[in-house]
Amino acid sequence: MEIKIGIQQVSREVVIESTESAASVETAFTEALENAGVLTLTDEHGRKVLIQASSIGYIDIGEENARRVGFGSV
Repeated sequence: MEIKIGIQQVSREVVIESTESAASVETAFTEALENAGVLTLTDEHGRKVLIQASSIGYIDIGEENARRVGFGSV
C-alpha cells in the first residue's frame, strides 16, 4: 500500500510503499501523536522511516489491495 506523508514546512511529501495495513498505520500515528513521539514505518524492503509526529501535516493512506498494472494472464 502507498502511504504519503506531508511534513510541515517541507514542500515535498514522503512516499512509502508498505505492507502494513491501513489500521496499523493509523494506530501507530495516533499513538505517536498522543505521546509526542516518533512515527516509525517500515517499507516493503525492510527500511525504516522515522518522522517526528508533531511535524506531520497529513497522512494519505492508499488502497490496501491496489491492482498492479502490467502484462500477464488473469
